[in-house]
Amino acid sequence: MFWKAVTGGLLLALSADLLGWGAEGQEDRRGKKEVSGGATIYLGQDRAPWRPLIHTTVNLSDITSIKSTFQLRTFDPEGAMFYGDTKRGGDWFVLSLMDGVPVMQISRGGVQISVAGGPKLNDGEWHTLEVSNQGMFVLLEVDGSDQLVVGMQSQNSEEVRSGELRLALGGILIDNDRMMVQFDPKMDGCLRGGSWLNLSIPWESEVEELQPCYQDVRPGGYFTGAGFAVFNASVLSLEGGRVVRAELQGDFSQMDGTVLSIRTPGEQLTLALVTNNHTKEVTLTLGKDKLSLKAFRRLLIMFQTDSLQLVPDDDESKINTLAIGPMSRPGYLTMWTEGRLAIGGLLGEGEDSVGSQFLTGCLEKIQVQGRDLDLDLAVKHKSISSHSCPA
Repeated sequence: MFWKAVTGGLLLALSADLLGWGAEGQEDRRGKKEVSGGATIYLGQDRAPWRPLIHTTVNLSDITSIKSTFQLRTFDPEGAMFYGDTKRGGDWFVLSLMDGVPVMQISRGGVQISVAGGPKLNDGEWHTLEVSNQGMFVLLEVDGSDQLVVGMQSQNSEEVRSGELRLALGGILIDNDRMMVQFDPKMDGCLRGGSWLNLSIPWESEVEELQPCYQDVRPGGYFTGAGFAVFNASVLSLEGGRVVRAELQGDFSQMDGTVLSIRTPGEQLTLALVTNNHTKEVTLTLGKDKLSLKAFRRLLIMFQTDSLQLVPDDDESKINTLAIGPMSRPGYLTMWTEGRLAIGGLLGEGEDSVGSQFLTGCLEKIQVQGRDLDLDLAVKHKSISSHSCPA
């Protein structure tokens, strides 16, 4: 029954309003919020990394279906979608994405299997997934085509026909070190529109309020003006000699606030790139020096030993250069090896600075030395969406 319940009935049936999570949640007698099985679920909501967003427990004897369908939309290449177990975690199943590709991990009777395959699903389109059980095999279909098949047979396991089945979305209910394949669990994505084992039981949410899914999305990091994302510059593994190249892309005329700032602990020198939605200007300050440009869609910043260059929209005729003397800016390049880098806000003094002048808008691309900067690797405010912006 474990196969038919957990792996055969894979995901929550989700359908809802375009901007909400379906039927309103209700507080049950224990103070927990109950969520309709017809909800649209945004998986990227802030919580402890491996903690499920919603979960439920059902009796195995109540399960009559061995098939589930659902829809997924995400630009995020990695994250947990669904977890199920019996025997309170003795046997378990996890469906996730890694590098945009579906991954199933199964543990049954002490035997573990991991299998990955199918198309990349992190293209921002709604994809229909169907999971069904056929004997000892579990089949995953994507948009009507067979994509992934996993079979498992163990002489040491026994068929579970009674007891409880635990289900969870967006996380797991066991220690994450039991995963055969480790991954980043939080996914900036939405689930909706399917059927879940023909069950109509409510799911339980531990968060106070479920965040909505946007009707239309585009790729990028979305900043609401409530906080920023902070990196230690030392983890960026900068290469390429004595020039650091940072590239930012988006409609800067539609943004407002601090796009980027860098500060070295113990130094007074701070670099900040600020955009003003009212004047449609972008200003870079380094200490007391300042460069101002008209808004653009792409900006290349080149940090060199003796100068700082801004190249808007790949137009070399509009290059702005700030000359830097070694005596006047002694901490200039050490920002990229010893400092902190903030995206979406102005760094203050001290490691515990809450920052200020937060950004409102969408950054479509953030690159350092030609590599995409993953906001999931930063310490960031819960309001920031790492991979999607409302269109």
